[in-house]
Amino acid sequence: MFRFWTGSLRGRVTLITTLIAAFVMVPVGLVGVAMARSWIMTTVAADTRESAERIATDARAGDLPLGAAIPLPNPSVELIQVAGPGGQVLSSSDAARNLPLIGNVWPEADDPVVTSVNCLPTMCVHFTAWRVSAAPDSHVVFTGTRTPRMLQSYVLEGLAFAEVAVVVALTGWATWMIMGKALRPVSVMRAELDEITASDLSGRVTPPAGDELAGLAGSINGTLERLERSADRQRQFAADASHELRTPIAGLRAQLESAQLYPDDTELGSLVKSALRDTDRLQAIITDLLLLARIGSQADAARERVDLAQLVREELSVRRDRVPIRLAIEEHAEVDGVRLQLARVLTNLLDNAQRHADQYVRVSVNKQDGMAVLTVENDGAEIADADRERIFERFTRLDAARSRDAGGTGLGLAIARDVALAHRGEIHAEECRGGARFVLRLPAV
Repeated sequence: MFRFWTGSLRGRVTLITTLIAAFVMVPVGLVGVAMARSWIMTTVAADTRESAERIATDARAGDLPLGAAIPLPNPSVELIQVAGPGGQVLSSSDAARNLPLIGNVWPEADDPVVTSVNCLPTMCVHFTAWRVSAAPDSHVVFTGTRTPRMLQSYVLEGLAFAEVAVVVALTGWATWMIMGKALRPVSVMRAELDEITASDLSGRVTPPAGDELAGLAGSINGTLERLERSADRQRQFAADASHELRTPIAGLRAQLESAQLYPDDTELGSLVKSALRDTDRLQAIITDLLLLARIGSQADAARERVDLAQLVREELSVRRDRVPIRLAIEEHAEVDGVRLQLARVLTNLLDNAQRHADQYVRVSVNKQDGMAVLTVENDGAEIADADRERIFERFTRLDAARSRDAGGTGLGLAIARDVALAHRGEIHAEECRGGARFVLRLPAV
């Protein structure tokens, strides 16, 4: 049973809360009992003292005849006696008529009032002894009442214990119920997570409304989304690799088999040149596919502040392009990103522009509405509206007017789109009369 309580968060919280409630309520109950006892004793002492004072005043004024029954000034103080100097009872109330002297102390002249407790053979009495005068033969008034039942037994302690037990039990029950309700969404999310398998990561957990668990559900769904994207990239990588590598591998195999069957008719130099060309294409495709698989992963999370204007200058300083490039660059268009990936986007956009340009390529960098904007434009064939999104798909080829492909893998724009998304940005092909324009927008810093 103890292992059940300690093995469950709900049980541990309930147990700890109950123990805290017990540790708090037990001292509170004891203090309450002590205060109740003190209040009762103070009330009894005040009543007996008041009655004694009134009887002593009457005796001092000669209004209290000895031997007669003494009337009760306060009905709750039923025991009244007037004693002479020798301690003999001279007069009493009806309730104290056959009792011995109820007090066991005799007040002195310098301390004329004494309040105490005395136990007679039949009962205990709370009394006040009041000396009528300072004379040596002064009478003494004794007023008292039977010790209240609350003080004679453990009723107060029993009531306090019962109240403490009820409060502690209610605290434990309430904590158990509240924790059960609070943790119910966790059970729901766990059940939903159990239904999500590696083959289908599209499921999501249901976030509860408006508490900390909603943040947990959001983090879980974010993790599932990243896992799903990673799995999709892996599946896409496998599909792309099997689809796109088949053609150059088949061509390379056909050349080698032909050379094996007809060695005398095979020109070695031509065979080696063709095989190297196919091998280079295979290497380029594999490199681009691996880059696509890594974009946005933890391995590429080494981000830094990158100045796009400086990045353009560095890239152009090492290029030898057939078409001149015109620049329109604003300084300090900085972004937070992975420099190598951003440089690869710029390279892909420039390579694409150079393949399709007739007279010029224009590159511009500026800042607009908190975004750093990189634009690469060329004066080649325009891109139809229907193709402006499709060209960012992997291995997409347009018509012959845009197919001066000098060794491209068909993955350049797909890489650019994935890098832009991984940097919380976007890239689009925009309308451009007499050419093509690609615009990359990234959050500026």
